[in-house]
Amino acid sequence: MSGPSSFEPTWESLKNYTVPTWYKDAKFGIFIHWGAYSVPAFKNEWYPRNMYRQGTPEFEHHVKTYGPHTQFGYKDFIPQFTAEKFDADEWVDLFKAAGAKFVVPVAEHHDGFAMYDCSFSRWTAAKMGPKRDIVGELAAASDRQGLIFGVSSHRAEHWWFMDGGREFESDVQDPRYEDFYGPAQPASRDHNNTEAWASKDWQPRPDAKFLEDWLARTCELVDKYQPKLIWFDWWIEQLIFETYLQRFAAYYYNRAIEWDHGVAINYKLEAFPEGAAVLDVERGQLSATRPLFWQTDTALAKNSWGYTTGQEYKNVSDVIGDLVDIVSKNGALLLNIGPRPDGTIPEPEQAMLREIGRWLAVNGEAIYNTRPWEVFGEGPTEVVEGPFADTKRQSFTGKDFRFTTNGNTLYATALAWPGEAALITSLATDSPHISREIINVELLGNSSPLTWEQDGIGLRIQMPAERPCDHAYTFKITFAE
Repeated sequence: MSGPSSFEPTWESLKNYTVPTWYKDAKFGIFIHWGAYSVPAFKNEWYPRNMYRQGTPEFEHHVKTYGPHTQFGYKDFIPQFTAEKFDADEWVDLFKAAGAKFVVPVAEHHDGFAMYDCSFSRWTAAKMGPKRDIVGELAAASDRQGLIFGVSSHRAEHWWFMDGGREFESDVQDPRYEDFYGPAQPASRDHNNTEAWASKDWQPRPDAKFLEDWLARTCELVDKYQPKLIWFDWWIEQLIFETYLQRFAAYYYNRAIEWDHGVAINYKLEAFPEGAAVLDVERGQLSATRPLFWQTDTALAKNSWGYTTGQEYKNVSDVIGDLVDIVSKNGALLLNIGPRPDGTIPEPEQAMLREIGRWLAVNGEAIYNTRPWEVFGEGPTEVVEGPFADTKRQSFTGKDFRFTTNGNTLYATALAWPGEAALITSLATDSPHISREIINVELLGNSSPLTWEQDGIGLRIQMPAERPCDHAYTFKITFAE
């Protein structure tokens, strides 16, 4: 591992961090949102919060289906969260078939139920529900099968997640369950008030007890499972977390030096200064290449990260188009699935992952181990920049191309079938982006030679009669030495 011999808990020191090569090469990982919220399987993984917010569909559904909150609270879903069909090796087999290179299960979501063997809580999958160390089993299976392993922690959001249960008679107020439901401090009552949710100075601020517990839990994840990636949700951006983030990052990076392997921290918004960790954009992309490596996290489902009975899925063409676009702009894609409470992955999600894997089996060399070219691409379709925008763009066309490079090779991926011929204007003879002669053009997955010519308008390529794959189509372009 290159870089400093040790880190100090200051931004100045942490800016010396270097993104590991494995991460920049891997490009594609699997995120897993799985927890007790998969039992009600209603709306989304915020069910444990919204079931305690009077007037919400979740509140009404809960009372109608399960009864009053004093008789059946969120904790009562845990015995039904059995995971009896969970097989970590089968999951990792699927992720490998999808072409993923790393896997990131949620170790603890906002609900406070740890999916690992947490020594700071009795409310864990190792001690209740499945009575199995889910994270530990996935870590071991990933190691056996050669996938990079990471974890996510959403513990910070637990400060306020269950606050609705303070406003009416519920088990959130029962002192017997205080260690599960947590501080449940006041949060914005208006989900449309984005300014309040995004505030960096939340009131009341988390206290020292909560923050020290957050730090201890997160360091324990590092020590027990040696993850090469730690993913954080947005609320660590709170001002009160700053010194704790510095302490954690220094601890994690120094542990990585001891282990002699590269690690990464994912953050959102401005929780870390640039260069100290890896920026993550939730359900969104960037409109141009970012000099610093970054990541998108999104899900196969449009409506939920966790399992529900009413999933609205994206189509695979859009997912692959986003992957190609993200990689062309110096990013990686972390793609989420939501397993059922019994430990099975829904069949539509399995099918989508395998379809992505079939595409990567043909086109993967344009994704893995590549780096951005001088321009990320060309074409008429605009990507809407920023979080929560990944379903807002129009469908990509055969005139939309994205570029990646590896050594002497340029990959130009058409994000839809170009028709009888492809025209890549960025590769015109007078283009400022190329200084060497093109000596060969291939279409990945196609064994027949292509007819092509280059002039002042662009590189024209006659397309073969048969498509070599579904979804997007990659030209492998070789330059003279």
